Amino acid sequence: MKLATLRDGSRDGRLLVVSRDLGRATPAPQAARTLQRALDDWAALAPELESLYAELNDGKIAGTLAFDPRECASPLPRAHQWADGSAYVNHVQLVRRARGAQMPDSFWTDPLMYQGGSDGFLGPTDPIPLADEGWGCDLEAELAVVTDDVPMGVDAHRARDYIRLLMLVNDVSLRNLISGELAKGFGFFQSKPASSFSPVAVTPDELGDAWRDAKVHLPLRSAINGRPLGVPQAGVDMTFDFGRLIAHAARTRRLGAGSIIGSGTVSNRGPDGGPGKPIGDGGVGYSCLAEVRTVETILHGGPKTPFLRWGDTVRIEMLDADGRSLFGAIEQTVVRPESAA
Repeated sequence: MKLATLRDGSRDGRLLVVSRDLGRATPAPQAARTLQRALDDWAALAPELESLYAELNDGKIAGTLAFDPRECASPLPRAHQWADGSAYVNHVQLVRRARGAQMPDSFWTDPLMYQGGSDGFLGPTDPIPLADEGWGCDLEAELAVVTDDVPMGVDAHRARDYIRLLMLVNDVSLRNLISGELAKGFGFFQSKPASSFSPVAVTPDELGDAWRDAKVHLPLRSAINGRPLGVPQAGVDMTFDFGRLIAHAARTRRLGAGSIIGSGTVSNRGPDGGPGKPIGDGGVGYSCLAEVRTVETILHGGPKTPFLRWGDTVRIEMLDADGRSLFGAIEQTVVRPESAA
């Protein structure tokens, strides 16, 4: 099943059921007017939504809408919780190396996670407002799951049973603000502005065999100004699967339905165990510019690639084995704040 949120002037929008080919959509029943409402009573409402989805794909619904991501908010325009992990430890290792920080061995056995701002997300095609290019604006291409209610203390294997939906993420980071914030010892805040999510959220069964072991075994594609940045395999080098990330988040608290748990930046090591190569050099590339700049520093003594600038456009998408878009694409342009109003 594929679900999206149509902007309708309200804070939480109107839930849409979207066809498998992302071509058509129909409003969800009034009982599930918003995605959060559907998640709050998933056991009762999901079967009705699934039935509507089947009818939509079979062409049995009259008066459907042409699906347009530009008219959509993120599937959850706001959420009770957005917690982003760092499941790809290769990424952590690289970005810490870039700022001269050592990585403790415990990072390979105990997930990192931060509490992101969840009171408002950018839509999948909304501009990214950037007040100062000197802040070092970066994309981070990720995956995320949306949970049902999760009990406190759940184990990693059982935690998989509470995954209801998956989405793509652009976890925007302001790299040049991060070091100063982390030096205070209290975590990210100003360096992590609003994130954005894919046009549609999908149930795990939509991924078929690509969803196994609580990982997505497909490449995650990202590009800047039409130039490919990365196609790393999301199921490779994921040190902590989504079950483990959920269990980490729920160790000392319950998670409410609609909680979003992110994977962190998808990142693959090279065949030699090193940081990997750009696409142009035969590698799978990267999902953020921080990794590009770190590799350039290793090879050339300093970074050559700039962070995002006003007017740059980023695109993040995942295709199935037949080349069809699963979630739709995140496609955003960096703008001055007054242009984003």
